[in-house]
Amino acid sequence: MRNEHVVPLTRQAINILTELKTIAGDSRYLLPGRNPSKPISNNTLLFALYRLGYKGEMTGHGFRSVASTALNESGLFSPDAIERQLAHGEKNEVRGAYNRAEYLPERKRIMTWWSDHIEALEKGADVIPLFGKSV
Repeated sequence: MRNEHVVPLTRQAINILTELKTIAGDSRYLLPGRNPSKPISNNTLLFALYRLGYKGEMTGHGFRSVASTALNESGLFSPDAIERQLAHGEKNEVRGAYNRAEYLPERKRIMTWWSDHIEALEKGADVIPLFGKSV
């Protein structure tokens, strides 16, 4: 990507990142590849989804679509803030040339709502814990 993308982190996201750092050990990457000095490949998560039985049903990028749909259908957030959170640029070139808004206060609310939503779904799901504990 050409532009910096600021992402508000929720308590749930920070907990996951902390757990990943523990798993990654001395690697500079949260998701190291077989060689810890390199990140996982582009296809690693896709193949993990295949092994979980989601081949042809879900991709890594598909999670962005799920989030976009849920956030837009909630009716709680402006489409501009949702699109900015997904790092999408303004489609209208003139508006995009002038509007540099980050919508950070609303994006913080988006991320909190999304994290809480996923957490609520997890409570009703059969989740396989990482290293014997839920993240």
